[in-house]
Amino acid sequence: MTNDPGDRFTLLTADRLIDGTGAPPIERGAVLIKDDSIVAAGPRDTVIPPDGAPLDAHHYPHATVLPGLIDSHVHLIGIGDGRTGDQLVTLPDEILTLQAAENSRRHLHSGVTTVRDCGAKNRTTFHLRQAMDMGIATGPRLLLSGRPMAIIGGHLSYFGIQATGVDECRAAVRQLIKEGADFIKITATGGSTATSHPFVPSFNVDELTAIIEEAHKFGKHAAAHCASSQGMVNCLDAGIDTIIHAYFKEPDGTWLYRPEITDRIVERGVFVNPTMHQARNRLWRLEHKAENGGLTPDEQADLDEGMRLQEIRFDHVARMVNAGVRLAAGSDAAWSYLPLGTFQHEIQAHTEAGLSPLEAIVSATGDAAKSCWAHDRLGSLQPGKLADLLVVHGDPSRDIDALSNVLDVFKDGARVDRGDLV
Repeated sequence: MTNDPGDRFTLLTADRLIDGTGAPPIERGAVLIKDDSIVAAGPRDTVIPPDGAPLDAHHYPHATVLPGLIDSHVHLIGIGDGRTGDQLVTLPDEILTLQAAENSRRHLHSGVTTVRDCGAKNRTTFHLRQAMDMGIATGPRLLLSGRPMAIIGGHLSYFGIQATGVDECRAAVRQLIKEGADFIKITATGGSTATSHPFVPSFNVDELTAIIEEAHKFGKHAAAHCASSQGMVNCLDAGIDTIIHAYFKEPDGTWLYRPEITDRIVERGVFVNPTMHQARNRLWRLEHKAENGGLTPDEQADLDEGMRLQEIRFDHVARMVNAGVRLAAGSDAAWSYLPLGTFQHEIQAHTEAGLSPLEAIVSATGDAAKSCWAHDRLGSLQPGKLADLLVVHGDPSRDIDALSNVLDVFKDGARVDRGDLV
C-alpha cells in the first residue's frame, strides 16, 4: 500500500466484525480507515496498516464492529410527545429546525450514522443540513425529501406542497429537486392527517407514474406511504422503489393479507419499510402505565385491541419475509410518542417478524442503504465505502439487544464525541 507522508490511518480491532452484506461474522476482525474511507476490512491478520504511517488504533475486547446504522424513515422535526402532525406543523419553522438538530444529535449518538427524512415542513431540514455543513450542528448523514408529495388535504399536505394532475405532479418534483431533495416521498394514501382518508388511495396511478418517472429521470428514488392494499397496488403499477408501512387494509379499515401483492413486491425487487415498533411503543406505554397505577377502562380496551392488531400486523410482515420481501429498517421517529435515539427497537422488532439477528442488522445497514440508493458509499464495511461504523459490546448476531450497548460511533472516519451519552 502506498501512502503520502501526510496520510493518517485509523485501525479498529474487535472480537468480531459484521460487514453489513449478510456474510457470517468475522472473528477477530479489523477495519482500516484512511481519512474518511475504508481501506480494508476482514480478519485481523489480513488488515495491515502501512509501515511508518501515523496510526490511531482502537481495540475493543468483547465487542463487535459493524456499519453505522441507517434509519430509512425519520421525521427529524418531530417531538415525540404524542402531538399529531396537524399540531406539530403549527410551530414556527425556527423551532422545528432546532428540534431537528437535537433529534439528529441524539440519533447519531445512539449509533445511527445516516437517516432518510421522509417529510418535513417547508425547508426546515435543508436549513439543518446547511448548519451541519457549516459545523454549527452535528448529526447523521441526511438524505432528505424536503416536503412530501400530497394531494390537496391529503396526508402531510400541511408540510407545504400539494399537487393535482400529471403536470402539477411533475412540476412539484422538479421544484423539490431544485430545493435539494435527495429523493421523493409520496403519500399514496391517507394517514394520521385529520383531513385525509387513511385507507383510500390519494394520487391516481397516472399521477403516481408522473411523480416516479420524473424522480427517476433525475436519478432520484421514490418512497411511498401506503396505509392500504390498494395504495400498494397503485404504487407498484407506477414503478415505486420503496413501500412504507405496507398495511394490508381494505377501504373499510379491516385487515386482509393479499399474497398476490407480496408476490409483485418480490418480483419487482421493491423494498418494504414496515415501521413496526411505533405502534408497539404505544402499547409499551400503556403496559407501563398498567404496571404503575392502572388503566382506565377505555385505556384497557385500547391496549387489548392494540395487542390484537399487533399480532395481525406482525403476522403479515412475517408472511412477506417468508415470501422473500426485503425489509429496510426505518423507525418513523419522532412521530406520535416515538422519540429519536431508539432505532434499535425497530431492528429488534424485525426479529419478531422472522428475520434472524444478522438479517435484521442487514435490514438496518446494507439493505437500508440499497433502499436509499446509497449503497455505492454506505451500508457495508468494504474498501472504498465511507467509514461510518458502530462498535457495540457483545455479539448482536446472536443477541440483537446488544445493538443498544454502544461503545463508540465513527462517522466519515472520525470518532464521534458522545459526551455524557457514553
